[in-house]
Amino acid sequence: MSPKVQRALVLGLIFAGVLLAAFFGLRAVFAFREFRRHGPPPLPHLEVLNEQAPETNVDLVRDWMTIPYIAKTYQIHPKVFFDALGISPRGNEEKSLAQLNEEFFPQSPELVIELVKAVIRANLPVLTADPPATPVPPATP
Repeated sequence: MSPKVQRALVLGLIFAGVLLAAFFGLRAVFAFREFRRHGPPPLPHLEVLNEQAPETNVDLVRDWMTIPYIAKTYQIHPKVFFDALGISPRGNEEKSLAQLNEEFFPQSPELVIELVKAVIRANLPVLTADPPATPVPPATP
């Protein structure tokens, strides 16, 4: 093989390798970006939520949750949360509680989570039905 052909072959293989690396590298970057966009699993449909009682345990609130996610879980309108925090819902719906705390209250760690928990406690539905009576086994002679 002549040196010209050998050089052309080497350059062609290098070019093909660079193209393959760029192609798969871009695919990996787009896949990673898509992966980062995924949030918590979706909640059941509204009909199913209406049949179930809302969540009442405020200790389940975590800093990765968003206001709309918490609003659906606890069945409280998102505007109530945004009003209590004193921030606009526009542009902040997709931010987690940790991001909201970092952006609006950097001097007070965990303030947003505590305010959200307080709003949930204040807006929990009042249980009006008495709990079912505990069945008593019949007396045996």
